[in-house]
Amino acid sequence: MQQYKALFSDPSFSGTVANSQACLRMGDLDEIGDGTHFLHFTMLGLFSFREMTVGDAIDFWLAFLGTLGLAPDHVTMHPDRLIEWTPLYDGRVPIVADAECIWSDGSISGYCTEFYKHGIEIGNIVNPLGSCIDVGFGAERLDMIVNGTPPADALETLRETVMTIVESGYRPGNKEQGYVLRKLLRRIHKMGGTLEHPFFQKEVERQKRLGAKYLRLRDRYCDKGADWWFDTHGIDLSDIDEIIE
Repeated sequence: MQQYKALFSDPSFSGTVANSQACLRMGDLDEIGDGTHFLHFTMLGLFSFREMTVGDAIDFWLAFLGTLGLAPDHVTMHPDRLIEWTPLYDGRVPIVADAECIWSDGSISGYCTEFYKHGIEIGNIVNPLGSCIDVGFGAERLDMIVNGTPPADALETLRETVMTIVESGYRPGNKEQGYVLRKLLRRIHKMGGTLEHPFFQKEVERQKRLGAKYLRLRDRYCDKGADWWFDTHGIDLSDIDEIIE
């Protein structure tokens, strides 16, 4: 929703848009391989700015899921919205109270209701600012549940994600997407995997050099903090154990 933040915050704007967007969720890095998490995935999004209501969004997505032959086992909802939003489901889906059903992105926040199938969250409806709609459903999770298509294992997920980033034109570096790419390359190496790409081979050699440099300098600069090590030598202390293994 980042590209729409200005529209959420503009009370004079009204309208609804939808998109399909490639997403990378690094917060799921430690969860990949568990059979439910996709590090890189496609998000089906619906954004309405003071036009659709929460009830409209619920009706639309229940109908959409119905075209897939998929009925949620239950939905969750913040306790503060149980009285107001429960009638919007009209008894079609069991409702479970969940105090975690609230979303915030700094200046924009709102209550949400989340859809579950087989214990897996497949999507949610957020009500930013109490006047807008922000919906997201993961296409790969829908495919997994409807068609029985399982996620790849952890190493294959990492390889696929790295190649997606590389094919989008990014190179390993110390900032933003380049740093994410470098981190994923390190993770593949740490897990004992390989990747037939020059970026992987260069990163493995780079990590060996950084490990040797750290071992050579750590006693001399034992009083230095993580920022100094990273800014001065490009060594991320949070990864230092895997660097010197």
